[in-house]
Formats: sequence, C-alpha cells, structure tokens
Amino acid sequence: MNRRSVWLFVAGSAFAMSTALSLQAASASPDNSDAKNVITGTAAFDSYQTEKPGTFRKITVADLPQPFATKGVGNAPKVVPRPADAWPKTLPDFKVNLYAHDGLENPRKMVAAPNGDIFLADTDKGEIKVFHGMTRDGKPQQTSTFATGLPNPYGMAFYPVGKNPQWVYVGNTNSIVRFPYKNGDMKASGPAQTIVADLEAKGGHSTRDLAFLPDSSKLLVAVGSGSNINDPDTHPKERMRAQIREYTPDGKFVKTYASGIRNPASITISPSGQVWCSTNERDMLGDNLVPDYITHVHEGGFYGWPYYYTGDHHDPRLPEKPELGKKTIVPDVLLQPHNASLGLIFYEGNQFPKEYNGDIFAAEHGSWNKSVRAGYEVIRVPIENGKAVGDYEDFVTGFVTPDGKVWGRPVGVVTAPDGSLLVSDDGSNSIWRVSYVGKKK
Repeated sequence: MNRRSVWLFVAGSAFAMSTALSLQAASASPDNSDAKNVITGTAAFDSYQTEKPGTFRKITVADLPQPFATKGVGNAPKVVPRPADAWPKTLPDFKVNLYAHDGLENPRKMVAAPNGDIFLADTDKGEIKVFHGMTRDGKPQQTSTFATGLPNPYGMAFYPVGKNPQWVYVGNTNSIVRFPYKNGDMKASGPAQTIVADLEAKGGHSTRDLAFLPDSSKLLVAVGSGSNINDPDTHPKERMRAQIREYTPDGKFVKTYASGIRNPASITISPSGQVWCSTNERDMLGDNLVPDYITHVHEGGFYGWPYYYTGDHHDPRLPEKPELGKKTIVPDVLLQPHNASLGLIFYEGNQFPKEYNGDIFAAEHGSWNKSVRAGYEVIRVPIENGKAVGDYEDFVTGFVTPDGKVWGRPVGVVTAPDGSLLVSDDGSNSIWRVSYVGKKK
C-alpha cells in the first residue's frame, strides 16, 4: 500500500458498522439539557464575554451556519502581563492558587508519572521539568530539570503502562526520543535514545502528543497538518499528516490509526481504554465555523480534513469527494470554533465531588480567527456510562481582561497526587492549581 493509500485508508464494512452503532448509541444518550440549564442552538456560540463558570453549552450539527456566513478574520491576541486584580475564576467551593511560576518560559503539556510526580514540557526552552510532592499551601515540594536541549518538546508518555515504567518517551516536533526512567527520578539517568527520527517538522502545527495503548503494545503519535486546508492531492507533504499514527514501542511505524484530523493537539486514554483526542479545526470559514472538538477516536476512522468537516459538510475551497464525505465521522463534542482545544484528561482523582469522576477536563488555548475572542478557559465535559452527552461546562475562566486583552492561555491539564487539577498557562508562564474546598457530599 503506497503512502497516499495509507493516508486515505478507512476500514470497510467493519468500520461502517462501528460508526453506525456509535451514532445509534449517541442518539440514545440521555439529553440532560433541562436538568443542567444547558444553552443550546445558535446561542451556544459564545465569546470570552459570556463565559462563566457553571455555564453549560451544547453545539450540534444543526446549529452550524453556512460557510462564509461571516467573514474570516485574523484577530491574534496581544498577551499582556497579568493585571494586579486578575485571577482565574472557577465554581463556588473550588479555589485557584498559583502552583508554579518561577523559571517557566513556555509551559505546555503536562503528564503525571505513576508515582504522582508531574512532568512538564517547557517547549520553547527545550526542557522537561519535574515537580514532586505538594506543600500544605499548594506548591511543589521539589522542582528539577529532567532533560534539556530538546527541539520543541510537547507530548510525554511512560512505558510500559503501569506502576513501574522503565522509560519516559518525549514527542519533539521532529522526532520521538526516550529516556531511561524509574519512579522518583528527577533527572534523566541516561542520554536520549531516538525512537522515531523522521517526524515532519515543517508547517503550522508542531505539537506531537503521545499515548500508549493500555497493554503497552502500541505507541500513538499525533501529527497535525502543515497548513490550514492544503489539498494532499496537490501538496504531497500533507499526505502523512493530520492523523494519529501507530508505532511499536521501539519506533516501527505500523499504520495510520485515524486520519483527517486537522490537528489532534492532545490524545489520551479513557478509564475504559478508549482513545480520545482534542482537535483544532480549520480557519477562515467564518466566526462560527468550524467547531473544534473532543471525541473518542475510531480505529481506522476518517474525520474529514481537509475536504469535509463535522460529517459530510463540504469545505467549498476544495474539490468535492463524496466517497470521503460519506465516511466523515461526526465528533462526540462540538466546541467553540477557533478556541484551540489542547490538553485533556479524564479526572480520576479523589478530591473533587464524586459527580466529577470520569469526566473530561480540557484546556482551551484561545482563538485568533474570530472577531470576538473565544476559549481562554478550562472546560469540563460530562461523561455518562463512558460516553459524552455532547455538552460542556465553563470550569475555569477569567484569562481575558474586560477590554479583550489576554493575560493567560491554558495549555495542559493534569491531576495532581492530592486530586487537585493543575493547569499550565503559556500566557502568564504559570501553572495554576484548582482544588475543592467545599464540603464533600
């Protein structure tokens, strides 16, 4: 099978059957909009001005406008120092404090080691940092630089999966390397070993997230597109991008696990063993197109980029390919267009109330392609019986000033050993800690 065929590969009847079953299950999921007072319809499209902790929204396929209903704009944020009176806002009974700030230049993805240590990719600095323990006032007990000299590191994963890993893998923008590791290591005990040396480094999307399947047999690697909507038929460099790839632990390419995903900026494994991702969709079709999304990922699935989006919605800037439109999967949770959904986790801590167990928390980095900014928050995605209902909740907001200036941009989320939630922010170059301070129910 040639590279172009691999890029376009979608499993046949088995995939169609799994998609149909998934759509049937989704349609049968309970809609709890009334119970939670969920904002629906076109009113669900929002901006930083209407974000408020505790507000639920649900965007559906029926709510999508036509392409170019509004003009695509370039509205990149101007990041300013955090004003003296600005602080992240969250729900009653929760508290936000500053976990770490000193020495951080570009804090991005975070993961928790099996022993509870927090690993952080300080991407522009080319470093991996480790935070150990938690003081009584919510600070790390110990901080160390695990590795340096890496080309834009982002994703990290421990191998084998379980309590006693032997390696920590790092996704650089152009390669995957691994360092020897045992629980408690604060500095790499040996040099980096290159596992994959030929990841495409040029183009617009440089993050390379990593996740091992639960049995440790395969390594998944997220590789975003190199452009907004370059046609792979006429731009060969796009043919092996906009996808999640599958490798063996020693770096041998196995297959394209899923394709047509413009920028799968974060991938993770659910408590039940499913692969999930958050995705940055395409730009310049208007303020409210195309929704970013969070979804479980069908093995062999196709998600539309660049020809289609959110099912069989054709991007008018590209040739029609009806056979691909029919295969394009509708994601589980549609988010605000252009809000740049990044890190996501399933909460499995023991600090938050029990109704949060198994829910998704995701970092929304913030828009550049919208007339009024959206994103710049942390959201919660309710999960019921292992499935997303389709709505999401504003959980941590307040990173934009009333006049539209941006001081904070959430990137990564991770559960700390004490069950609090840590949020990296590459706007203020900080890590925030969200803890529950109310009475347990």
